[in-house]
Amino acid sequence: MSLKSSAQRRLPALILCSLLALLAGCPEQSGTAIDDQGARVSAFDWGIPDHIPLPYEPADNPMTEEKFQLGRHLFYDQRLSVNGSVSCASCHHQDKAFSDGVARPFGATGQRHPRNSQALVNVAWYNNLTWANPALAHIEQQVMLPLFGDDPIEHGINEFNRVEVLASLQIDGRYATLFAAAFPDQTDPLMGELAWDNIVKALSSFVRGLASFNSPFDRNEHSAAARRGERLFNSERLECFHCHDGYNFSNATIDRTIDWIEPLFHNTGLYNIDGLGAYPYPNTGRHEVTGMASHMGQFRTPSLRNVELTAPYNHDGSVATLEDVIRNYAAGGRLITGGPHPGDGRISPLKDGFIVSFHITDAEINDLVEFLKSLTDESFVTNPRFSDPWQTEQP
Repeated sequence: MSLKSSAQRRLPALILCSLLALLAGCPEQSGTAIDDQGARVSAFDWGIPDHIPLPYEPADNPMTEEKFQLGRHLFYDQRLSVNGSVSCASCHHQDKAFSDGVARPFGATGQRHPRNSQALVNVAWYNNLTWANPALAHIEQQVMLPLFGDDPIEHGINEFNRVEVLASLQIDGRYATLFAAAFPDQTDPLMGELAWDNIVKALSSFVRGLASFNSPFDRNEHSAAARRGERLFNSERLECFHCHDGYNFSNATIDRTIDWIEPLFHNTGLYNIDGLGAYPYPNTGRHEVTGMASHMGQFRTPSLRNVELTAPYNHDGSVATLEDVIRNYAAGGRLITGGPHPGDGRISPLKDGFIVSFHITDAEINDLVEFLKSLTDESFVTNPRFSDPWQTEQP
């Protein structure tokens, strides 16, 4: 089976052709390299601590402040949808670390997405994107899915309406200025044939620039309870750190000091519908993309930064609280006794071998939650730089 998702395969032909260059490359290539000279070099002000290596910037879409600001306007603009009802921000709210607080969101046409909206926190440091697609390694690739994909329909843009959608942006004089500043080497960056390519690049630049490294934990200001929770988090008894490791608290992290890590996906035993480890369709994890039975229920490790703000949890939003997440891990999986998907995830034959049960007291759960809360970056979720520009600008 192809490594491209069903949504990618059904992108409208005209859009796919015009943006084909953005889809070049594959994340699953071997090799490792050190880049000491370039690890801190960028024309863009990332606003992050010196000890955090910079993420990669695509050669054909280097970060600039002008593209970031254009992308910020596009991110919050509902005109960038088939009926003017949905923007990127509809599913990614700044006060929720750019998640949305619901289990599964609805698109412009009312279709419900099968998966939970991921928090857009330090996305630039991931080595693969979305919950479970090992072929998506670049933000420019991912941005195309909500804009142009039809399974599920999110923004609902296609070859039949894209001229009309683009025209709704072209009539706003502010965009003429923003596009000209973002793409100064182009004669007509909003009206010409590269307009959609430019939109994808600008949106990707804004999402790439959403960096968060200023939590109480980062400032070494977390409480005594949080410090106890940190020790639990890093203990061999709980083993949280094996998947949620490093400065981004995810083993899917990459930066300029290395050029490749193996895409890692994990089955944590949330479902076991038929006793054979099956997950409910279409949320079968990496299995949906590869078709391999051993990939059933495997999902990418999300960062835990700002996790306090991103409930409900897991790929389908089926776990309500951090306490519930911890108890599922403590049990070694989730037992579901009723509803449409009953099964004992604790004994799933496909569950990752290192996910085993452990004993934890209520007091320890409270301490562990306090540690997770210490990863909340209030400056990130209140920063005007990441906020809706249309609320403050005059037309």
